[in-house]
Amino acid sequence: MRAARLIKMVLLLQSRPSMTAAELARELDVSERTVTRDAQALSEAGVPVYADRGRAGGYRLVGGYRTRLTGLARSEAEALFLSGVPGALRDMGLDDAASAARLKVSAALLPSLRDAPHTAAQRFHLDAPAWFTEPEPPELLPRVAQAVWDDRVVRVAYRRREAVVERELEPYGLILKAGVWYLAAAVRAAEGAGGAEAGGGARDGFRVYRMDRFTSVAVAEGRFVRDEAFDLPGFWQERAARFARALLKERVVVRLTSVGVRRLPYAVDPVAAREAVAAAGGPGADGRVTVTLPVESEDVAYTQLTGLGPEVEVVAPAALRERFTRAARRMAGWYA
Repeated sequence: MRAARLIKMVLLLQSRPSMTAAELARELDVSERTVTRDAQALSEAGVPVYADRGRAGGYRLVGGYRTRLTGLARSEAEALFLSGVPGALRDMGLDDAASAARLKVSAALLPSLRDAPHTAAQRFHLDAPAWFTEPEPPELLPRVAQAVWDDRVVRVAYRRREAVVERELEPYGLILKAGVWYLAAAVRAAEGAGGAEAGGGARDGFRVYRMDRFTSVAVAEGRFVRDEAFDLPGFWQERAARFARALLKERVVVRLTSVGVRRLPYAVDPVAAREAVAAAGGPGADGRVTVTLPVESEDVAYTQLTGLGPEVEVVAPAALRERFTRAARRMAGWYA
């Protein structure tokens, strides 16, 4: 346990100029006193860990010290080769760089671990797009991906409804969701608006753009200063949840059989379905559960709930109930 922690501490210090005791303690999930003892143990073992004293002090490696990858366990080596998404790397124009990196890592591994790339690839494969779709990678994606890596400002034009809008963006990160690429970016405010931002103009908040709606991308020479507090996974999770909630603007009341309750998450938004069923309470005298369900629209609800067949009865709104009534009569006529 301690040996693994010491290795991780060396790797952390190797990846950054310096780290405070508090930062190391947080990364290693130990106390600052344990960090001090571990740093002393590494120093006694010949690893040149140096402690800077004072308020701005911390720990750092001196003399250009670098550890090697020979300490990797088999599970760690195999996990390393699972970290890439081949299709996504290809879309961003990074497949050659990723291939070269994997080759270099393979060459640095112990002989007993040289088969890790093969064993991982034959056991796990990620196919990101949804079924029955063949998404085309956006033509401008490699250019934007390069700007993301280099922290370069981009001037873009994109389709918004019937209009084409131009914006100056600071591209922070790319997201691949169900085969669709999105860009998380800080919008640069118009000249004279907002406060000054180090290394560039004022920012007008972070937004999400669909890459397939971009019609042009021009990469500027200037770089922007990245907000280190920005957390891409957290930002996307919050925006995705907000988007899903914003879509469900209307409510329908339905009665579900026990089979309908089980099938509901497969017919509509699963999170909304589970929350609605949980809030509904137990079944009534007829054994059915009355649920108030958030939906995108009556049209969408009709399409989704039709798939539940006789396991669902629409109670309200009246217009949707009448629509199901007419459909039921037509079906009864066909099967009479």
